This record gives sequence, structure tokens and C-alpha cells, in this order.
Amino acid sequence: MKIAVIGCGAMGGLYGAYLSRNNDVTVIDVSEDTVGAINERGIEIVEPDGSSAAYHPRAALTSEGMEPQDLVIVFVKALFTESALAANTRIIGPNTYLLTLQNGGGHEAVLGRFADADHVVVGTTQHNAARLGPGFVRHGGSGKTVIGARGVAVEKLAPLAEALTACGLEAAVDGNVQRLIWNKLFTNVSASALTALFQMPLGFIASNGHAWELCARLVREAVDVAAAAGFEFDAEQKLAEVRRVCEASPKGITSIQADIAAGRRTEVGTISGYVVDCAREHGVPAPNHEFVVAAIRALEGKALVQREATAAQA
Repeated sequence: MKIAVIGCGAMGGLYGAYLSRNNDVTVIDVSEDTVGAINERGIEIVEPDGSSAAYHPRAALTSEGMEPQDLVIVFVKALFTESALAANTRIIGPNTYLLTLQNGGGHEAVLGRFADADHVVVGTTQHNAARLGPGFVRHGGSGKTVIGARGVAVEKLAPLAEALTACGLEAAVDGNVQRLIWNKLFTNVSASALTALFQMPLGFIASNGHAWELCARLVREAVDVAAAAGFEFDAEQKLAEVRRVCEASPKGITSIQADIAAGRRTEVGTISGYVVDCAREHGVPAPNHEFVVAAIRALEGKALVQREATAAQA
């Protein structure tokens, strides 16, 4: 298959590397350092057991000169998805599948501006990775990738899942992938969101009584919103799962926590913001999630003000 991966951070690097085992892969990234390193040395993946290997997809700053691809995978931060796709429309043809494995929900609405509904694929993955430098990725752990599309038969997407699996990325197609996306959201919109607000690791959320009470409110409220959207979950079961995540990684630093610490914009709009959007769509209250979104947006604004003040003093 001809595959383009847009965004070569940790996960984009991992998928671009693995998929290059059996496919014609190009990774597209705006970083000259990243593109240069990949074209010179490849993408080095350090596996959980300490072993490593280099893979050699092509790398480019733009898609100029490229033909429409069979598959385009989006791995940029969600707030850059639309601009990234708009800059690479030349590689999206009438038969191109657009796939996102980004955190959060609602991504199909953005991808749907660039491809018809039959070619917009969303999913989740249990793989995790960390970027150690340009073209250098630590693979933290493996798991299944599950993909699906609204109104598209499972059989139609089977070749995509088979292509992923053949490259070491075990994949399956699920006709109810939206439920899996909701299931992955609960930790992100509760414990992860609170790590950003408190600037404390995951273990603090479970060990501090006040923090855990706030986390529980967010989980229960998200379960209510999911139910209104047609996806039933047991709130106590979800709470237990979130606590296990926190206790299993007591020093865990989440991506949204790191973004706030570094003064970067976050993906809150497609994570906690997705819960708020669904709540409004279905007419159910979500005041705790509304507060979280507003608070994180305020922290983003604070960082902008601080940067402007520093620049003015320079």
C-alpha cells in the first residue's frame, strides 16, 4: 500500500516505522530536523525489552510531488488536524482512506471535510511511545489497534486491519468503535485533565482525597453524557479502572500536563471538550467538564500572556 503518515512525533514515528516493513511509506512533518534525521538515519525504535532497530520510510516536509495515497494516517495534535490535511489535499484521492488514532472524540467531523464518510476511519490503539529525539522513538508498550467507520461494513475495512497486523501492529475492525473511543476517554477527561490543572502526576489524583473526589465527579458525569449519546457504562467500574491507571503509574506525567507545563496549547477541545459538546448536543448537564475546559483554556491564555511579556522585555 501507498501510505502517508502526517506528523512524525512519537506515535507517528512508531506507525511510520512499522508500516514501512511491508508498504511504501512517507512520513510528513514540519520539522526540518526530524525529516533530515529520518532521511539520513531512518527511524530508530527502542523496544520495551531494550532492543532497537532502524526503519527507513521516506520523510518530507510537504507532500509536493506525491500522488494520492491508499491510506493517510493523521498523527498531529488534534488542534492542527484541519490545517495539516488542508496542506496535503494532493495526497487525498477519491479512494484514499483517512485514519485517525488521535486521543479524544469528534475527529471524524474534521476528516469528513476532506473525504467522504465511507473513507473516514477512526480508531483507538493500546500502543504507547515517547519521542526521544528526531527520528528516535521509545516504544513503551504494545496492544491492539481497533478501527471502524460509521455506516461502513466491517468487511470493507478488513484490508486496512490486515495491513497493520502484517507489520506488527495487531489490528481489528469493530462496528461499534465509537464505544471504544468513549471507553478510552474516561481516564483522559478525569485523571489526566486534573494532572494538567494541579501539575501533579497521576498518583496524586488517586492518593489525595480532594483530587479523587473531583476525579469521581468527572467520571460519573462523563458516564451520564455517554449514556445520553447511546453508550452505557457502569460508573463504578469506570472509576475503578481510572484508579488502577493512577496507581499503576504513580509518577506518570500525562501529555496534557506536560503541554501546560511547557506553555503549549493542548488537545482539551477534543478530549474534555468532546464531552461538553456531546452534553450540549443531547441536552444533559456537564458543569464539571465545562469548568475543566475553561480552566485549561485559561492556563493556555496565561502562558501566552507570559510569553508576550517576556518578549516585550527582551
